[in-house]
Amino acid sequence: MLSREDFVFTIGYDGPIAVVDRQAKKKFGGLSTSELAEKGLFRAAYSSAVYSGNTEEKKLVAEAYNRHLGHSGEDLTQVEESDLTAIDRLFGVFLIDVKRSLYI
Repeated sequence: MLSREDFVFTIGYDGPIAVVDRQAKKKFGGLSTSELAEKGLFRAAYSSAVYSGNTEEKKLVAEAYNRHLGHSGEDLTQVEESDLTAIDRLFGVFLIDVKRSLYI
């Protein structure tokens, strides 16, 4: 399994290898889920929440996203543990068992 920081800043996959944004990881890797959301790094914040498995963190990110962007339409605060929700589709973040990282 990837480290939290590698997972949070993964920008894609090349087969069984996670492609990680090295600069973002270096600059923001030590921030918590809420700190990432406060900085507007919503995908990274949501990745952090998914990695932790904490539904409350997922809700926190959705609420921050709605506040920051003035989101209208589907309510992104409806986060369920097992269902694919709007925020899951928006950010496309899912836990995948990957053991290697490639830094770019």
